[in-house]
Amino acid sequence: MTNPHPSRRTILQALVAGAGVAALGGCTRVVERMSPPLSEAWPRVPEAAPPAAYRLASRLGYGPVAGQVEEIERIGQESYVLRQLDADFEEPTALQMRLRRLDIETFGAYDLRDLPEAEILRQLQQAALLRAVYSPNQLKQRMVEAWSDHFNVFARKGLAAYRKAESERTVIRPNALGSFPAMLKQMARSTSMLLYLDNQQNRAGTPNENFARELLELHTMGVDGGYTYDDIRDVARCFTGWSEERRFLRPKGSFRFIAELHDDGEKMVLGRRIPAGGGVRDGEQVLDLLAKHPSTARNISRRLCRLFLGEAPDAWVESMSKTYLSTQGQIREMIRPLLLSSAVLDSAPILKRPMDFLVSSLRATGAESDASRPLQAHLEAMGQPLYQWPMPDGYPTDTSAWSGSLLARWNFAMEFAQGGIQGTQAASPLSDPRAWRTAHLIPDHPAFAETASETEALALALMSPSFQWR
Repeated sequence: MTNPHPSRRTILQALVAGAGVAALGGCTRVVERMSPPLSEAWPRVPEAAPPAAYRLASRLGYGPVAGQVEEIERIGQESYVLRQLDADFEEPTALQMRLRRLDIETFGAYDLRDLPEAEILRQLQQAALLRAVYSPNQLKQRMVEAWSDHFNVFARKGLAAYRKAESERTVIRPNALGSFPAMLKQMARSTSMLLYLDNQQNRAGTPNENFARELLELHTMGVDGGYTYDDIRDVARCFTGWSEERRFLRPKGSFRFIAELHDDGEKMVLGRRIPAGGGVRDGEQVLDLLAKHPSTARNISRRLCRLFLGEAPDAWVESMSKTYLSTQGQIREMIRPLLLSSAVLDSAPILKRPMDFLVSSLRATGAESDASRPLQAHLEAMGQPLYQWPMPDGYPTDTSAWSGSLLARWNFAMEFAQGGIQGTQAASPLSDPRAWRTAHLIPDHPAFAETASETEALALALMSPSFQWR
């Protein structure tokens, strides 16, 4: 007798047959037991461009919640973009209350050291997920994620997790749509960054170049920005003595300039002479020079273009670079013309990274979630445990980097739809399943007709190739 309730295997087979999904690296044998041989391609890129309102909600933020597409269509692109740029929506009371319970939202690095590192990491991820899912200021949350990648700190190195909580709260979030030079200068004094890049070991006579190298290559000018090894060396000399306060009865964990460790000799950086005897001003002069440099303007413009377009067209990079230089690095002014243009609506689809996929799933289904460890475990299985990328360059954005996350996405979709993730529960969006799928651009497929329940239909919809792109 035929089982009227399609199994997980049946659903996956239908999805694979209709979608042409990727081989899954180390998970290949598991997949082979569940499905026919797989193709070598990632789920097909949707052929049709999504409606403008849906694209805006997905590019500026983490996808629409119920009624948001209709609201954007009512007020228009310009009003929606300008309001998101202002980031002046009041945060929901429930969100504020959940965040206030977190120690990382209140205490400094040394106070947090009474807690285990695992608890700090849990709270860091919980706060990021809660804001991404529930904040109406979606553009700000996307920018916070982007700058956290740009100024990446591996939270598991040393005591970085404790310091990262404070820099996220006092540097990244306040500057996410504000001044890039201000964020750069504050991050350079952040002990989370200084100690992650070993600058406490940077001293006169034995300079450590890690911080200087990443400051030039990643944070400002870019790998092709025009600096030389001599620049790296002298930038490192400029930052000797930049360290962390650890003395008794002092504000432990804060920035400290240790004069006796500083190389006070003359330096030359990017053709500019930095006179001897400058002390802490040496590093400040370097930051000011880098913040105003045309290569920095281009590097930051390319990064912002890729965030919203998936590519960096020369014309937009040039236009945004000019705005960066004329406004002294005001992020809102740089991205305003781009977000108001047709380019953000007409560009090719961008793959959702695991964070994007998970958050958009919760938003699309009106889920209630505490974003605690059971949900975070799925993000980890997909390959993006927040704040835990070990390299200074942040989590990758290219599609190929995430081809191994597909099976983990399916597992999340199945468990989420079945209500199996403790602390996270979808609402019931499928009272009109076809209308819900249409609203989220998920095309009809014979597999939907074979599903026996709303739960299975929801899982299959979230697994759908079209839902993997924004």
